[in-house]
Amino acid sequence: MAKVRASIYVDRKVWERFRAYAARRGVDANRLLEELMMDEVVDLVLDEVLLRAAGGEEEEVLDFEPVEPRGSVSELVRIARDERARSISG
Repeated sequence: MAKVRASIYVDRKVWERFRAYAARRGVDANRLLEELMMDEVVDLVLDEVLLRAAGGEEEEVLDFEPVEPRGSVSELVRIARDERARSISG
């Protein structure tokens, strides 16, 4: 793949933190930036393909009412865990 030189302006602190993050991951900052850009391009292309496959030209807007949980989160987790244990034990 041919490479192209690109100049961008980024806040110095942001760039330094990004380079440190890349170094911790053992990756060159330029390579990591390229990977992030590719991820965004792939997402864009995938969105376009899925939209065409669905036969639409505009994004569909989902309209829904938020659901309030019944009971505490820990209670819901316990119930789900117990149901899962019962389904496994048969």
